[in-house]
Amino acid sequence: MEHVHLAAEEDDLYSGYNDYNPTFDSEELDNDAGFQQAVRTSHGRRPPVSVITDGAARPMTAVRAAGYSSAMTRGSTFDPLGQSKGPAPPLEGKSEDTHRTLRDVLCFTSDCVCFLPLLLQSLDRAKEAGRKERALVRQREQSGNADHINLDLTYSVLFNLATQYANNDMYAEALNTYQVIVKNKMFSNAGRLKVNMANIHFKQKNYPKAIKLYRMALDQISNSHKEMRIKIMQNIGVVFIRMGQYSDAITSFEHIMSESPNIKTGFNLILCYYAIGDRERMKKAFQKLICVPLGIDEEDNHPHYKALAEKFIMTSAKLIAPAIEATFAAGFDWCVDMVKSSQYVELANDLEINKAITYLRQRDFKQAVETLKTFEKKDSRVKSAAATNLSFLYFLEKDYDQADRYADLAMTADRYNPAALINKGNTVFVKKDYEKAAEFYKEALRNDSSCTEALYNLGLTYKRLGRLEESLDCFLKLHAILRNSAQVMWQLANLFEMLEDPHQAIEWLMQLITVTPTDPQVLAKLGELYDSEGDKSQAFQYYQESFRYFPSNIDVIEWLGAYYIDTQFCEKAIQYFERATLIQPTQVKWQLMVASCYRRSGNYQKALETYKDIHRKFPENIECLRFLVRLCTDMGMKEVQDYATKLKKVEKMKEIREQRVKSAREGSARGTRREGSASSDSGHSSHGTSAKGERLSAKMRALPGSNEPYEASSQRDIDASYVDPLGAPMERPKTAAKKRNEDDDFADEELGDDLLPE
Repeated sequence: MEHVHLAAEEDDLYSGYNDYNPTFDSEELDNDAGFQQAVRTSHGRRPPVSVITDGAARPMTAVRAAGYSSAMTRGSTFDPLGQSKGPAPPLEGKSEDTHRTLRDVLCFTSDCVCFLPLLLQSLDRAKEAGRKERALVRQREQSGNADHINLDLTYSVLFNLATQYANNDMYAEALNTYQVIVKNKMFSNAGRLKVNMANIHFKQKNYPKAIKLYRMALDQISNSHKEMRIKIMQNIGVVFIRMGQYSDAITSFEHIMSESPNIKTGFNLILCYYAIGDRERMKKAFQKLICVPLGIDEEDNHPHYKALAEKFIMTSAKLIAPAIEATFAAGFDWCVDMVKSSQYVELANDLEINKAITYLRQRDFKQAVETLKTFEKKDSRVKSAAATNLSFLYFLEKDYDQADRYADLAMTADRYNPAALINKGNTVFVKKDYEKAAEFYKEALRNDSSCTEALYNLGLTYKRLGRLEESLDCFLKLHAILRNSAQVMWQLANLFEMLEDPHQAIEWLMQLITVTPTDPQVLAKLGELYDSEGDKSQAFQYYQESFRYFPSNIDVIEWLGAYYIDTQFCEKAIQYFERATLIQPTQVKWQLMVASCYRRSGNYQKALETYKDIHRKFPENIECLRFLVRLCTDMGMKEVQDYATKLKKVEKMKEIREQRVKSAREGSARGTRREGSASSDSGHSSHGTSAKGERLSAKMRALPGSNEPYEASSQRDIDASYVDPLGAPMERPKTAAKKRNEDDDFADEELGDDLLPE
């Protein structure tokens, strides 16, 4: 839509800009109640109060980007105090009030040009200057000296007012004030202010209008002002990029590179060719970029301009290398060859190292290593950089001997290379020589106090050494540098927990979840800490959040299930234990927990079905059989005899296995581990069996009555007792379960009283 709109406007470039609206006349702005209300009330945005740190005069243009420069010098005829015309004529016959008014105007104008510390005050001063200047004009007109009116002073006051409106983001007012200046034919070169107006439209993302105004400004600036024209064309190119019209942007940038090449425009031209995928023109643009003489554009006096040029060249090479040839390696080689024959020959080695790093990002370790090994005979700086990367590569592959070797080589080539010292410290760290590792990290920090990797590793080393306070100091310093580092905040929370200060640990974790609000591990740790502090409701909240983001953490699932059991909501606990069953299907304890929850909630039929399903999967599980005997007895089912017989058989087999294990232990030490694996109680047999030995974690064992067994009235033949994995149930209301019918016609004579659990 924007493209069509722009094309339609190109037929009449100046449409709508020759109409003069008298409401824009600044003479009446102070007397216009609507305008004053818009400035002072909610009808218009009141300018914010913010501090200006730079006291220099603001450039006439304000939008800047890579290659986007809009600063322009004022025309030779612009002289706010009228000094270019010689001394001002004497003010004969004027009263003292007239002289005072002129002095006040000059004072306010000077203050506004230099800027006051607060933007709001600057705007107020600019308005006051406008009022005094208009008062001076009226006095001169009344005294018959209208010919002595200083137009440059009027221009200066209006321009300053428009600038202050723009500074305070009051764009509509700024545009209105600029329009007053531009429409006044008595102001020479006022058309250049269309650049300022275009900049405002750019900020408002009204790109078609910005383009139109930039072009209008170009038409009013002669070819003798070549530098200013170049800057405006740079702006036009950047606006076209924002609009996605790369072909139009290329036209502007190509013209600049043919007339007055500079490094920023060259870089932007490469970006445009890259956007449209033109590999041949990317190559040509790169060749033009590296041929740009240093200091040719407006920042030639900048002390870091060469470094900026090198940055643009390196970025361009890394960007186009994968696109200009069949492989990125061939593309890098082409860029290296071009750079070697240019004034930036020292960048060739850096490009080669970037080639190796690109291999590393593609996980092609072999090619990365081969590329870096070619630097072993280079000068010390390059050799150290290559050896540092090689050490890092071998460390990633856990070849610590080679990592140590290249770390030594890197330090030999450049002892002050902090990265080499860190790598050396890392190879020592993995060998658990923490004291020596700390020395290398500290040396790296002495060479570069802002080396965050060394500070982080030093904190970890102190932590391993048990010097928790020193570790804490390292991570606190690191947090001052890396305010939003999740790793640093996690380490601080962990250290405070180790220092037995759970409140501080919680504080740091609370900061951490503002950075990573969906990290389930952090949320679970908060739940654990609140639980240890006895705040069950907060613990539940964070465990629940952790489960929502990662519903497969067994510890979190177990805690939530135990919480609902503890609060006597067994029905809600079922969903968590069923989830645990899906995660660990061979662990019988979770399925027993589900069945126990059904039984405790009064749903005996569902509990019976669950126990039967468990028995099919784990036929040798004694606990399951005991529950089946008890439930079938309570519900008066004839299957009780079958389950009782199976229980008796399984217990007999258990007894035989235990005897064999005992004999093997006595005969040989090799049988010491047979007891746990052979016993069905352990829950690790091939059938996943489980009995008393298979229990839940400390959280589940801590539930009330968890060690109270159901015991049979007689155990002459079998042991039908079992331990409820949920613990003894709380006393439920009498209406919660149907009263057992004591007069059922169950065939007791077939079972025998000795097989019935109590």
